[in-house]
Amino acid sequence: MVYKRIFVPVDGSSASNAGLKEALRLAKDQHAKLRLLHIVDELVVFNTPEAGFNIQSVVESMKRSGQQLVKRAVKLAASRGVKAESALIESAGVRVADVITRQAKRWRADLIVMGTHGRRGVNRMLMGSDAELVVRNAGVPVLLVRDGGR
Repeated sequence: MVYKRIFVPVDGSSASNAGLKEALRLAKDQHAKLRLLHIVDELVVFNTPEAGFNIQSVVESMKRSGQQLVKRAVKLAASRGVKAESALIESAGVRVADVITRQAKRWRADLIVMGTHGRRGVNRMLMGSDAELVVRNAGVPVLLVRDGGR
């Protein structure tokens, strides 16, 4: 199968970086375009004690960090000869997995590549698995790249 539009969610974690590296390798090999997506999950702020009453400044900081993250990822892609575009989406109250599948569909991706922490058992039950939900709900193939640096 030849992939021409590869969708890659990025969050800066080691798992996400493993997914990005594999997506870059595939994109170069397939002469594919990449779409990098970073999601600012505003619900995380409400679970952060440091947020206090200044939630907006925390969200703004998360957006700035996300913008820097996608900028570095686009630069890395360019250094490897891969054309990449990026987007930053704010999400409040919508599961990250749902944002990923919706955005991939909207962009007409033919492959989603994402890193996974590979959690099992109680850890997966407690934390949920965005990767698992993307696999279940995506209308295109999903390549999960396990984080080797766990």
